Amino acid sequence: MTPLVLVALGLSVLAGALVQSVVGFGMSVVAAPLVVLLAPDLMPVALLLPSITLPVLQLSHGVRDLARGPLALALVARAVLTPAGVAVAAWFSPRAIAALVGALILVTVALSVRAVDLRPTRANTLVAGAVSGVSGTAAAIGGPFLALVLQHERPERVRSTLAAFFLVGSGMAVAGLALGGEVHRDQVLAGLALIPFALVGYALAVPVRRRVDPERFRRLVLGFCVVAGLVVIARAVLA
Repeated sequence: MTPLVLVALGLSVLAGALVQSVVGFGMSVVAAPLVVLLAPDLMPVALLLPSITLPVLQLSHGVRDLARGPLALALVARAVLTPAGVAVAAWFSPRAIAALVGALILVTVALSVRAVDLRPTRANTLVAGAVSGVSGTAAAIGGPFLALVLQHERPERVRSTLAAFFLVGSGMAVAGLALGGEVHRDQVLAGLALIPFALVGYALAVPVRRRVDPERFRRLVLGFCVVAGLVVIARAVLA
């Protein structure tokens, strides 16, 4: 990876970290398309490593706001389905994975807006965690599903709960990929190099978070979930 490519990927991670620090998720959604275009061999590990680091900072300011019940259920479901995500990453093409994840996100948003008032019930949370176990491991994108389930919660509660979910879930994903032989040296080095960019994005988001009210926050979550779905489908076309 050349220095120019590293800077380009770093700036995309910075932008994604800023979005994630405001909405609760989004770093991989923003950065993954550029990684797929410029350095597809780095996926998904290079994005999973910053996805472990950024939540540590987020939780240092909001651990009391955790939705502990939904978080526990989602993590259990994610743990159960993480091996399936490893299998998907090994057996299927990035194009097929991206298309499936993007379609699932858009269908979930449509149901939330038009048909189903998604709430953090036991069933909804388990499904969100299970789907994230596959998509978060295979494509480094697992946040939109749980974010939709939590969309009616306070912004601080959503951000903190998602941060904990990413911290543990991304760790599961990296461990599962490592056991499956899908982690390589170049991916790890690139992921470590991208971490400082994520930290800068977090710092830049501080004044933005203070201006987001709950209803506007919900609209941001839904809107960015739509963006997430379209972006990962675009990844399928470009992969």
